Amino acid sequence: MLQRIEDIDAALVDRLQHSAFKYFLKYSNPENGLVADTSIGGVPCSIAAVGFALSSYPVGVERLWISREEAAERTVNTLRFFAEARQGEERHATGHRGFFYHFLHMDTGHRAWNSELSTIDTALLVAGILTAAQYFNREDDETETEIRELATFIYERVDWRWALNKGDTIAMGWKPSSGFLRWRYHGFDEAIILYTLALASPTHPIPQSCYDAFTSSYSWMLHGEQSYLYAGPLFIHLFSHAWIDFRAIQDKPMAERNWDYFRNTQVMINVQRDYAERNPGQFVGYNRNIWGFTACDGPPPTRRMRGGRQPKVLGYAARGAPLGPDDGTIAPWAALACLPYDKQAALDGTKALLTTYPNLLLEGGFPGGFNPTVKTKRPEGWVDDRTVGIDQGLVVMTIENDRSDFIWELMRQSPVIRLGLELAGFTGGWLEGIEPEEVVRKFG
Repeated sequence: MLQRIEDIDAALVDRLQHSAFKYFLKYSNPENGLVADTSIGGVPCSIAAVGFALSSYPVGVERLWISREEAAERTVNTLRFFAEARQGEERHATGHRGFFYHFLHMDTGHRAWNSELSTIDTALLVAGILTAAQYFNREDDETETEIRELATFIYERVDWRWALNKGDTIAMGWKPSSGFLRWRYHGFDEAIILYTLALASPTHPIPQSCYDAFTSSYSWMLHGEQSYLYAGPLFIHLFSHAWIDFRAIQDKPMAERNWDYFRNTQVMINVQRDYAERNPGQFVGYNRNIWGFTACDGPPPTRRMRGGRQPKVLGYAARGAPLGPDDGTIAPWAALACLPYDKQAALDGTKALLTTYPNLLLEGGFPGGFNPTVKTKRPEGWVDDRTVGIDQGLVVMTIENDRSDFIWELMRQSPVIRLGLELAGFTGGWLEGIEPEEVVRKFG
């Protein structure tokens, strides 16, 4: 009997999810829980990657890829490190005011690369910490009890109000030598999770008016006849969404348009696919099933381009659609990360990539990016030589949200997430007891 197509798809997704999960076992320091930014040897830890790892360990337990005991041990070691690591203004501290530096040395945990004290990356770390606290809930287990206690301590220590720097929106970061960065989280970006956590803090909350200021400069565009909230890079439509179930819950800007962030992501997937199909830059390989324009590494400067083209390549950049920037670089993990929002587009995109470029995978997972317009001996063109921790974590989480609502269900039960969303003005959906199945029937 022929295997059903659905079974083949499920096996493919399971294999790619498992490969992504393995990143956190291979590229982490089990003694302190720090996770390498990428798979390249010698790189420092990304604290955001740690947040994705902490959210992925429970998935691994449920999928039987790791025991609950090992996952809890990895988690408690991570939380002990962040709870005990040096906080202060000196150069080699790990953090300050409860925030943490974007990059840390894998062994010592000291600040690396002259990096900034990052508000968004701290928020992604804390989101992972709260996910772990929600999952490891056994009252009679000393390790799991310690996880919950450490999670509370780390979250309540973060001085979100200080990060306002006397403004009405949260600053992107701070450095001991020069103070706050001049940029702020203002307008639609990946920071909804940041504001959710900051609003709900029992110790250092920001005013509700800060969220209104954050959303006040939202930019809307039309896709066909549908108005949607614009942000070009795809990751903006996926990051906060990995933890927060946005189906049918609405803040003020969404309620005014009878819209929600979940459906907005669905439209943005269509925008990306349509852009790739139109291919205004005439790059190699683009079509409706091969797409993915987001923040990722790209090729170094080169004159070797297929078709005699000589576009300016961007290196690392936040690529986007439909307004760019674009240099022919595709993030191959992006389609797979869209499974909860448009299953068919995600499966078609993933299978098209693997069929067209069968040698694209790196250690069984997707590399950070590739650019088939760059002329090389392989049809993939330029291919990133690394996998990226936050990409792999996003794949693990979003696949599981599609398969079982797992992370979304955990965080729907989180008092912090619920309170933060309510303080931001969100109403409807699961916040008012509407089950996800009812939401799908009503809005799907």
